[in-house]
Amino acid sequence: ATEEAASYQVNRWPWASILRVIIPVLLSIGTCYLVCNLCFRQQQQLPRMLPGWDLAELQLNHTGSRQDPRLRWQGSPALGRSFLHGPELDDNGQLRIQRDGIYRLHIQVTLANCSSSTWTAEPQRATLTVAICSPAAHSISLLRLSFHRGACWVASQRLTFLAHGDILCTNLTLPLLPSRNTDETFFGIQWVRP
Repeated sequence: ATEEAASYQVNRWPWASILRVIIPVLLSIGTCYLVCNLCFRQQQQLPRMLPGWDLAELQLNHTGSRQDPRLRWQGSPALGRSFLHGPELDDNGQLRIQRDGIYRLHIQVTLANCSSSTWTAEPQRATLTVAICSPAAHSISLLRLSFHRGACWVASQRLTFLAHGDILCTNLTLPLLPSRNTDETFFGIQWVRP
């Protein structure tokens, strides 16, 4: 009877051992499926979001002496690291918004031929402003940056709501000349959300 019991136990399926292996494998497969499914859904949503992003990275379009406080901008991949996707530039080089939303705005302006020893303008009068200049109903100053004593450049960024049809203008105190170097003087916006 002892031999029969021993042979009976050897022929039995080891269910407990099989379950100890199968359950972790099934849990791992299920977890991988959920993670892959989530990643796949995010990838499908991303292409629908990207075409709606409005972006602009502009460089200065300046020739000769300045008769107007407005800085004129240009944007095109042919110019290097400059582009427009969504917003447009008007004939005066001012940026026109094509879609309502919250935008991240950034600007840096460096003065040409500037050093602390050659600084002649009064600091409180040397300013760079970024504003909504048109339409008149939305006209408002968004950034006002001062060139402090000896400073040859200013830079800032902020989040702000812009509406379709708003035209952004950037003004620099006359007769100061901005540098045309694209690493020193640039202006841009990025749509963040509605």
